[in-house]
Amino acid sequence: MAYQRARRARTALLSVTALLALSGGPARAADQFKRAADGAGIECSVSARELTRFALINDQFASVSKISTGTPYNDFAVTNEPLRGDIYVSVPETYAARSISFFATTKKGYVYKVACRVEPIEAAQVFITNPAIATGQAANWESETPFDTSAVRLVQAMANDRTIEGYEVRQSTALPARVGDLEIQLVADYRGANLAGKVIRITNRGRKSITLAERDLAPRDTLAVSIVNPALDPGSSTTAFVVGANGESSHD
Repeated sequence: MAYQRARRARTALLSVTALLALSGGPARAADQFKRAADGAGIECSVSARELTRFALINDQFASVSKISTGTPYNDFAVTNEPLRGDIYVSVPETYAARSISFFATTKKGYVYKVACRVEPIEAAQVFITNPAIATGQAANWESETPFDTSAVRLVQAMANDRTIEGYEVRQSTALPARVGDLEIQLVADYRGANLAGKVIRITNRGRKSITLAERDLAPRDTLAVSIVNPALDPGSSTTAFVVGANGESSHD
């Protein structure tokens, strides 16, 4: 019996590894994350009745150019918030068109064409990342130490909830997944130039205590793993940090 319980626990932990390996893409969330180069078009959705916030990562909006219809009841409004450099779009209930479009210029000199569908959704947020900006900043941070050391530094940064210049951080609203007696939930996803990290919440929903091992949470090509509390009593939770190579780039 003891052998069978140990085998089931081991199988569950291996399933955790498979789950983490398959979660490389961004988790689905209400917020919209867009990547765009200079001069590129950005497609998104805006709220038909509430505000939609547009925020640039590592940049700020400087100006917005759009065509006015001349009739306030059939025109959308754009407000520039000067402190953070965000813009807020509001669409009146009388707006007849199914989409809006405008050109936006940033303080770093980039121009984007924004084209969004008007949809009956709650207040929305659109986060725009220009890889040319973020990748350069993240690469500088990663090159400060050897690659393996930088992976450990990323674990430390995630554990202390620190911001890393150039890194894209996505908070996940994905529901937890059940793997045997373990409940696994992706909390946050960090992406830099060559490194990617995940913050994972693990809860023991079984009746027996389980001890997690770093190797059980490490998909192939994992560079660093840290578990806050490996010993999980029934009903208890812990946080794990997993770092690997960014699948969207390569390291020489």
